[in-house]
Amino acid sequence: MKRILITGAAGFLGSHLCDRFIKEGYYVIGMDNLITGDLKNIEHLFKLEHFEFYHHDITKFVHIPGNLDYILHFASPASPIDYLKIPIQTLKVGSLGTHNLLGLARVKKARILIASTSEVYGDPLVHPQTEEYYGNVNTIGPRGVYDEAKRFQESITMAYHTFHGVETRIVRIFNTYGPRMRLNDGRVIPAFIGQALRGEDLTIFGDGMQTRSFCYVDDQVEGIFRLLHSDYVYPVNIGNPDEITIKDFAEEIIKLTGTNQKVVYHPLPINDPLQRQPDTTKAKELLGWEAKVSRSEGMKITYDYFRSLSKEELSKEEHKDFSNYIK
Repeated sequence: MKRILITGAAGFLGSHLCDRFIKEGYYVIGMDNLITGDLKNIEHLFKLEHFEFYHHDITKFVHIPGNLDYILHFASPASPIDYLKIPIQTLKVGSLGTHNLLGLARVKKARILIASTSEVYGDPLVHPQTEEYYGNVNTIGPRGVYDEAKRFQESITMAYHTFHGVETRIVRIFNTYGPRMRLNDGRVIPAFIGQALRGEDLTIFGDGMQTRSFCYVDDQVEGIFRLLHSDYVYPVNIGNPDEITIKDFAEEIIKLTGTNQKVVYHPLPINDPLQRQPDTTKAKELLGWEAKVSRSEGMKITYDYFRSLSKEELSKEEHKDFSNYIK
């Protein structure tokens, strides 16, 4: 039985990856410090004999007993509210954490896939974004802690590959959504749905003409699974190229939820990207992958998930208290 370590296992995407690799017959070792993750995302796995969990911060030394075949590095705050509140931790998990896991991969002779992001492109001057585009990132802006952490993560991963011969893979993840996303984390889908369910006006930042491209979580997981088992070492975009303006998306949410909220406008945050659309040519050619789930289909499933939350969960204003982690 192949053994795989998944960091960020209690997060939105990490928990879905745990499910997938359990289903594929792997022995899954989950790891998370729970700073943004939630054990309820993986509690259904604790009863399984092929799953174990370590409550651990990967910016500290990482030890896993026994053999290890694969590592998926998905530990990181991933929403704007998170990395604006805990900027140092965001930088550390992308740098020190990645360094520790690459060292573990080297010792264990394991293949490691790291989760990068479309944010490495910053506010792009090229559209759609190809893997060859170097990006337009403000290193000292408020979003720079996340963007630069991920850019450094890619650099050190390639260095370990070229210098130490470690088997590495890099996925650049574009906006992904689905069940287990957190409300109030600053991302547009949970923000809009949460506001609709609470009967609040939908908040758009800027004029609403900025675009996003949303990929359903099952499609994202399939792309990651294929990339891990490919022989391609350079970054690959995984996302759904179906682009939509935030203004039009707000109208879709109002229609989906059957509510009649108004849309209100606020100033656009600093360095917020105005366009986001992946060029997925590489994923198609190298992995035979493309997004299959339409936005209407995926959003219906996601809405049903949020609708199933308790009133207490829906009414929470703060999604996470970081005071114990800020030193």
